[in-house]
Amino acid sequence: MSAALEPAARGYAVTLLEAQRIGWGASGRNGGQVIVGFGSDGEAAIEKQFSREDARRAWEVSVEGLRLLRERIVGHAIDCDWQDGYLSLSVKPAKSRALRAWMDHVMQVYGYPLQWIEGSDIGCWLASGRFDSGAFDAGSGHLHPLKYCLGLAAAARAAGVRVHENSAVQMVERGSRPVVRTMQGEVHCDFVLLAGNVYLAEYGDDVAPEVSSRIMPVGTYMIATEPMGRDRADALIQSRAAASDTNFVLDYIRLSTDDRLLFGSGDSYSAKTPRNLIDKIRGSMLGVFPQLADLRIEHAWGGFVDITMNKAPDFGRLHPNIYYYLQGFSGHGVAMAGMAGKLAAEAIAGQVERFDLFARLRHRAFPGGALLRTPAPVLGML
Repeated sequence: MSAALEPAARGYAVTLLEAQRIGWGASGRNGGQVIVGFGSDGEAAIEKQFSREDARRAWEVSVEGLRLLRERIVGHAIDCDWQDGYLSLSVKPAKSRALRAWMDHVMQVYGYPLQWIEGSDIGCWLASGRFDSGAFDAGSGHLHPLKYCLGLAAAARAAGVRVHENSAVQMVERGSRPVVRTMQGEVHCDFVLLAGNVYLAEYGDDVAPEVSSRIMPVGTYMIATEPMGRDRADALIQSRAAASDTNFVLDYIRLSTDDRLLFGSGDSYSAKTPRNLIDKIRGSMLGVFPQLADLRIEHAWGGFVDITMNKAPDFGRLHPNIYYYLQGFSGHGVAMAGMAGKLAAEAIAGQVERFDLFARLRHRAFPGGALLRTPAPVLGML
């Protein structure tokens, strides 16, 4: 939606082809956490490949992504339950040392403000005995992702974007003036932008086989409790910030505006939904908040996000000037996908510097082709 809205605001005629409905997939049913940066792995990959100056430019793009999201919420009057604040939490001393080192690095190298939380002060932030320490980010936050996505869709339509839902792209005929074909019709255009994320890994070999092998689908799942009441919710997470731990397979947490706890856990690298999903996630939730044992689980959902091998985003061109792709947000897509749409619009309009900064990042394909793309990394995870 961002990649459609931005060029339309610059005067381009834009057609958006959506295989399902707007907001379908991770765009509408993700964890709703809006986080600065690219994750510690992604940032390490960027710093390894870039100079310190260019790594800082990339970081500033992610900070601008937070600002852009907030500006859109206000400018387009999107009612999406925005809440300031994000907590990164460690579960043991070794992870606390790593978290503190990351925080100090971000503050010193990028000048981004964060607040350290000692273990003795964790109780002032959330009512859990599981965590050893934490870092608070006032600039990040959380929202209702489907409401936000549909708000962007309304803004895009108002800007003149023609949206065709249930219009899966079958192929793209490349050339000086590409043709994008669906079962129902075709679009002749000057520029093509692929924003299919994980679905390029699943179904994109006929559309963009060069990039589909560079991302892998990862399942992520959430549960929502029944409403617990405002006082109880405020006592659970006093700032009402979003939170996640720093484990490899992490738990992520936030409160909804109707005072439910939304709890995500147990990323699946097998492309299969885990058995007894609700019971497993509820068990993880009670490991963090045992005082919620009396609450019913009223909703559960899940889906797939796309990750790259190095967890850094993967942007680039497949044909000089006209064929762009944006993918590989690796769990940081709520803010960065919106910013990616802006970078693509800049490139289409001839301002290529920021898009090309990210296009310089090198990415490896997952081994084994389409059949082994998931099994091989799963073996590595084990």
